[in-house]
Amino acid sequence: MTSGKPVIEVVNLKKYFPVRAGLIDLIMRRPRLYIKAVDGVTFSIYEKEIFCLAGESGCGKTTTGRAILRLVEPTAGKVLFKGENVLEYDNVRLKEFRKKAQIIFQDPYESLHPRMSVYDIVEEPLRIHKIGDKKERLELVTKILEDVELKPPEEFLYRRPHELSGGQRQRVAIARALILNPEFIVADEPVSMLDMSIRAEILNLMLKLRDEHKLTYLFITHDLAVAKYICDRIGIMYLGKIFELGSVEEVIDNPYHPYTKALISAIPTPDPRVKIGEIPIKGEVSSPINVPSGCSFHPRCIYSMKICKEVEPKLIEVSKGHYVACHLHR
Repeated sequence: MTSGKPVIEVVNLKKYFPVRAGLIDLIMRRPRLYIKAVDGVTFSIYEKEIFCLAGESGCGKTTTGRAILRLVEPTAGKVLFKGENVLEYDNVRLKEFRKKAQIIFQDPYESLHPRMSVYDIVEEPLRIHKIGDKKERLELVTKILEDVELKPPEEFLYRRPHELSGGQRQRVAIARALILNPEFIVADEPVSMLDMSIRAEILNLMLKLRDEHKLTYLFITHDLAVAKYICDRIGIMYLGKIFELGSVEEVIDNPYHPYTKALISAIPTPDPRVKIGEIPIKGEVSSPINVPSGCSFHPRCIYSMKICKEVEPKLIEVSKGHYVACHLHR
């Protein structure tokens, strides 16, 4: 699904968070330190495509999604929505962009206001953007609840979040994201907080809604099994950078980067006779404040060479549409 013009283009996106300086730092006049949450990320997402960002916790994938929507302001780079740089929008244009780009948060227990009814939660975006009168908004809310399979919608309209199951809450969160009829949605680990029994239901619902509403997704996950089920293309992130990018089948079935191989080897299998493979990495994730020189993965890589410590590898195409940032494949 990479034909035509991209809906979203992310170009050299960076987000650095300043570290609060202590008294000794101020006295000694030490240079300001920054957490490099996103450090030069580039990718494109095409119409009706589900593009995945995957990696360990703390790799910068959620910050990337929020920076695209300007929920956090990027430090540098570009985010193009149908060719226009979102980072140059004023408040009026940003509000219009928010009608076209929405987010589904990870935790449905935290993202829904406990004192608001389902109707109030889903209707709120319509009121903010002054869409329809009271009767029309009720019709729109009822229709979208049916679309996310909360049926009959009359039974859910005036319930509070504590009266819903985890799966039902996430359906309400999806309905809230869809009520403005957006074109692009950031789905931030939308099934990680749900029971295994209903994860597949939510994933299938998202696939159905993609076709019915012509949606484009940025799907963020740490679970490569989920990524392979729902996504079209995938980018593997580590310490704010993309290390491998390509179609989800190609990257997961034929990985090139040692980090990608380690993530895949850790995927559990339902067959108890098959043991999880040995993870071919060592040590812990490096600090995003003091990122290692050269390839930031080299302290943990069992194939590390001298050049890995000195020169940062760039993404190169190793097969059609499959890119990797690793000196082993140059």
